Amino acid sequence: MSSQEIGRIEAIFRYPVKSMAGESLDSADLGWHGIEGDRRLAFRRIEDRGGFPWLSAGKLPELLLFSPHSRDAGGLPSHIRTPDGRELETFSDDLAAEIGRLHGSPVQMMHMRQGVFDEGSVSIIATDTVQEIARLAGQTPDARKFRPNILLRTNRALPFEEDTWVGSTLSFGDASPTIAVTLRDERCGMLNLDPDTARPAPEMFKAVVRVNQNTAGVYGTVTRTGRLAIGQPVFLHK
Repeated sequence: MSSQEIGRIEAIFRYPVKSMAGESLDSADLGWHGIEGDRRLAFRRIEDRGGFPWLSAGKLPELLLFSPHSRDAGGLPSHIRTPDGRELETFSDDLAAEIGRLHGSPVQMMHMRQGVFDEGSVSIIATDTVQEIARLAGQTPDARKFRPNILLRTNRALPFEEDTWVGSTLSFGDASPTIAVTLRDERCGMLNLDPDTARPAPEMFKAVVRVNQNTAGVYGTVTRTGRLAIGQPVFLHK
């Protein structure tokens, strides 16, 4: 097996409640089910009997404007800050009623210990991929639109380099938490939503469809747990 250093961690993100605003972290524990605390909560659409009942920003863009936070250190978010500045308890009837009102049907906050993920438990993208898509779309680069867990600054400065990592393993820093890269990250219309306003800009999604078969970044599965931190070197093992 060959091994090479391909870059460093530029940023780490966690999304405590599915489709709500994320958190930028200096470091994070990488567990068997992804970054600890990531997407452990989600609103279930009570009247939906389908196989994926979770409410996402694809159905309610305003979810992006709700910001989870905790009043104590660590753990699940204790409160959610609404777009108008109110702070509601995470599992309160008031919050569920507010989201249900915006959505137009009742919802219930759920705690999923292993997380609620669309595909893999960890998503990774490189800064050059973000910048190239933004350039093609005529937009300002903003990694938050891609909602990754790990943003990498790679040595080669090659957009969509992540595609070549599928089937390989990435390790991080001296403690060497590792992730097996399993598949390319297929994008949806959520990529178009501005994380600060929830307003759509369809040029982003169109650019990804046009230049890279509707994929940007990759998904992975954790094969060794450990600690992630900004600035850690990243190694590719093939």
